[in-house]
Amino acid sequence: MLKENGIEPVIIPSSADEILPLDINMEQSVMYLALKKALHVEKMLLDHTPDFSNASVIIAADTIVYKGHMIGKPTDENDAENILKLLRNTSHYVATGVALVRPGSTKRTVIYDVTEVFFRNYSDDEISNYIRTKEPWDKAGGYAIQGAWGKHVSHIIGNYDNVMGFPWVKIKSELEKNWPEVCQSFA
Repeated sequence: MLKENGIEPVIIPSSADEILPLDINMEQSVMYLALKKALHVEKMLLDHTPDFSNASVIIAADTIVYKGHMIGKPTDENDAENILKLLRNTSHYVATGVALVRPGSTKRTVIYDVTEVFFRNYSDDEISNYIRTKEPWDKAGGYAIQGAWGKHVSHIIGNYDNVMGFPWVKIKSELEKNWPEVCQSFA
């Protein structure tokens, strides 16, 4: 999405732990983890290259699925199967938090987006076949809406990009409003 909008990102994975404080809701959780990831990357960058241009911004995101409780990435095939059975023929929420951080400064913004996703009814065999594709791994809720599982989505209320884990519409709006120096490169 960034490349489609004229931005050439440098991808730096964060190895920050994803341990959450107790008693926070889904919106607070994704914002907390997104900021934690961004600050971890900032520290890695500043430890190696302490000087950045004014146009540099770290964009970190974290996504969860919520259906009665927070659902992260499946831990194994059994967990993936249980998650997809729980979400079958009903709706759930996808929340993504995004942190924008200017390295070496105090400029930070944290936002979130929530989309409601409605799944059709699908069979246990369809779940098993999907799990064998290995697509569910490393995805909150055990599915990728933009992948093979997307055919089971009847409709959504909210932003599609948010379900993919990167709510570009909201990010772009925030950048245009409060980070104009970054927006010079937009297509």
